[in-house]
Amino acid sequence: MEKAEKASALCSVVIVNFNAGELLLRSLAGVLESNTAVEVILVDNASADGSAAQAQKQYPQIRLIQNARNRGFATAANQGLRAASGEYLLLLNPDCIPAPDTLEKMIAVLRDYPEAGMAGCRILNPDGAEQRGCRRNLPTLGSGLRKAAGSQSSKAGVDLHLQPLPEQPQFVEAISGAFMLVRRNALEDVGLLDEDYFMHCEDLDWCRRFPDAGWKILFVPQVEVTHHQGACSKATPIRVSWHLHRGMLRYYRKFLAADNGVLVSMLVIPGVYARFLWLTLSGGIKKLAGKP
Repeated sequence: MEKAEKASALCSVVIVNFNAGELLLRSLAGVLESNTAVEVILVDNASADGSAAQAQKQYPQIRLIQNARNRGFATAANQGLRAASGEYLLLLNPDCIPAPDTLEKMIAVLRDYPEAGMAGCRILNPDGAEQRGCRRNLPTLGSGLRKAAGSQSSKAGVDLHLQPLPEQPQFVEAISGAFMLVRRNALEDVGLLDEDYFMHCEDLDWCRRFPDAGWKILFVPQVEVTHHQGACSKATPIRVSWHLHRGMLRYYRKFLAADNGVLVSMLVIPGVYARFLWLTLSGGIKKLAGKP
């Protein structure tokens, strides 16, 4: 019997797919080879590449939720989370490839840290380098502006991948949305993703809400997965960038605007739109789409 068919799956793996192609099949293969009992819920956002149909044909034990249109990441992820039955729930990008022992190790660490409601592992680019964003701070206005300006400094205040790798699991403010392992009771306290984000920044929003509900977030450096970042978005970089900037604005309005006042917001909000326009006209979006 396949592990995913076990009656009582310890972990529900939710994958949101949009034209991930062959990488989706590789991701599913990694999940279904897991040492941990899993159920796999694939939510497809109207992919046009046949990847969802191929996945269901090759792995009939998965549960497929097929959307007639692209409903965005947050909404699709919530569809999967609502359908999930596991004690632990993993949001996994379709271009993220786990090893058979990935979940086993991550769940074991999470059990050792009962105050942690969510955990992420060390995420690698295909070249083996640590991926930007897999351990990070929540953005402030200042750190967000520095990052938007292209700062790569380890002191930029958001991404921590340039800092020395900790030897032990470490509490952080935020992890990457490519791999988010959550306790069910923490999910019940925090709630689902905010569906007013279409894609991008909903993971930061979620990470901010976990501490508000009394839960910490854990980064586990000893566990690694490879993430082929951008596989679902490379064909539509302008659309993706638009939703990224809309996500930035929602996050700012929701969490930062009240502390910065009306005058600052009158500069920040047009500035975000101006950045999107500048990137579009200058060709910078193509560079962003290809950046690890």
